[in-house]
Amino acid sequence: MKAISFVLRLLLFILLACTVLYTHGNPPQNPPKKYTIEQFMKTIRIGGADFSPNEQTVVFHSNQSGVFNLYELPFSGGTPKQLTFSKDNAIFSLGYLPDGRILYSSDQGGNELTHIFIRNTDGTTKDLTPNAKAKYQFAGLSHDKKSFFYNSNERNKAAFDVYEMPLATLTPNMIFENPGGFFPGDVSPDRRYIALAKPSTTTNSDVYLYDTKTKQTKLLTEHQGEIANHPGEFTKDSRKLLISTDEGSEFSYTKAYDLATGKADIVDKADWDINGVGLSRSGKYRVVYINKDARTDLKLIDTQTGGSVKLPALPGGDLTGVNIADSETRMLFYVNSSKEPTALYSYDFKTGKMTSLIKTLNPEINQEDLVSGEVIRYKSFDGLEIPALLYKPKDISTGEKRAAMLLIHGGPGGQTRLNYSPLVQYLVNHGYVILAVNNRGSSGYGKTFYAADDRKHGDADLRDCVESKKFLTATGYVDPAKIGIMGGSYGGYMTLAGLAFTPDEFAVGVDIFGVANWLRTLNSMPAWWGPQREAMFKELGNPATDSTALYNKSPLFFTHKIKKPLLVIQGANDPRVLKVESDEIVAGVKKNGVPVEYIVFPNEGHGFVNKDNEITANKAIKDFLDKYLIGAQTASR
Repeated sequence: MKAISFVLRLLLFILLACTVLYTHGNPPQNPPKKYTIEQFMKTIRIGGADFSPNEQTVVFHSNQSGVFNLYELPFSGGTPKQLTFSKDNAIFSLGYLPDGRILYSSDQGGNELTHIFIRNTDGTTKDLTPNAKAKYQFAGLSHDKKSFFYNSNERNKAAFDVYEMPLATLTPNMIFENPGGFFPGDVSPDRRYIALAKPSTTTNSDVYLYDTKTKQTKLLTEHQGEIANHPGEFTKDSRKLLISTDEGSEFSYTKAYDLATGKADIVDKADWDINGVGLSRSGKYRVVYINKDARTDLKLIDTQTGGSVKLPALPGGDLTGVNIADSETRMLFYVNSSKEPTALYSYDFKTGKMTSLIKTLNPEINQEDLVSGEVIRYKSFDGLEIPALLYKPKDISTGEKRAAMLLIHGGPGGQTRLNYSPLVQYLVNHGYVILAVNNRGSSGYGKTFYAADDRKHGDADLRDCVESKKFLTATGYVDPAKIGIMGGSYGGYMTLAGLAFTPDEFAVGVDIFGVANWLRTLNSMPAWWGPQREAMFKELGNPATDSTALYNKSPLFFTHKIKKPLLVIQGANDPRVLKVESDEIVAGVKKNGVPVEYIVFPNEGHGFVNKDNEITANKAIKDFLDKYLIGAQTASR
């Protein structure tokens, strides 16, 4: 089937290349309405949905107020009630406690030093993890709901220990002292075992089991070669551990490891990566998430029969974030697509009733004016097939050629998916063609593709982006002289690398908190990355031993080659890509007499959590592109 699919795609591409000048007709009689960035950003971002103890209400976080806060609404639907009122630091829901109190996480201005807070039923709040220099990660309620677990690097900045905090006393107790090299995972329902992940490289990792009774740590995934093993949940009887692995396969699948016998049986397998598996409280239901060509294919399985649970017709798009209530009679889930931002739904298994709880798209925007992403593929310089998501404006006339922007994801091992992006829809709505490239090294397309950019960053993966220009030109509606590149984090690095290492290929660049100096970035990775630091060193290069190679792939040292306009956006509190990186890249490019615009947000870290800042950044991106990519006259369309 894959071979047939490939041939069909190849024939389609050849047909496109031969007929591109005639594939786009006159614009629709009713062209899409143009919307402002403020209208697009009135779309709400939500997450963290959880059931109250009586399953009658739902808590979640939302940036409706401009900053993420907690909200609550009935399971049957209604008007959300705001529970917290932060005006600066984002607040993210962790869930209800059995007595109705709520746990949430928050940091200071995006510095990623997250703490765990409790909101009491009278509205008062308290930081349960007050060490200002430590990071705390919620690890779930105990099965009996008398305590919760969290991981913290309070003792050792480079290692996360595991703590249990009884709800009766709120006094933590360390249950696993991390000797280093491990990332803690699930705690078994009987509290005896803790699953541990130990990465060696980004494509090679192991699963260990820590026994809190014997204090012994046991390797569960002994293997040879590059195999990625990751721990999942324990079964509800504490007898088995679900493990994600790609042993003997291009794609990850799920095994159940029997703790008593050491035998591992395959539970779920597909022709794509299985991104996650979750169990309901008693284990009656198993939720399987499959990463199918940049979207999520979800399966809800009745573990007693082994069959799939039939659900009512669902809205188009990805169904994610499934949360099944303790009674196993109710469910919460999200739906997201390229035209539909994340919406929250509830479902009653007994009645079969599905309820839309939160619609997040601004009602001022007609969804029919938005554009669905289209999965396309093209051949790169060495024949490797590169997947990408194409967004084409609806109002292109016959013979017209538009400006286009490549959108490059972060990571480096991330993946751009068919999810809603206000920036993408805003730019497409105002006439830009967007091609989101999943260059080699992206996840979701098999472990060979994922590892294909190792030690080749800013080279082979960048050449994949350059090759996409041929596809865009072949459509017939893209001006090859007006193709730019943009991205955040690693995508920001790719933007800078594109302008510095292929200075004639891209007309403009938009760098959003992107890496400019790999030597500094790798040396300054936060201590809490622990063993992930070593895995990154093996993939990208070790600054202690590979300084020459890292120097040569760092755009900062080649700013003299940059000759195309550049916009740089940076968070002042970013712990991953330090502000000095962007300061220096801007200063270096300015020396060339090249137009450079620079925006720094004092209350952001590595990404946006404040809506006003995101509005400012997205508007600045369009204004920059209007000015330097298509010109002020054309921008009025």
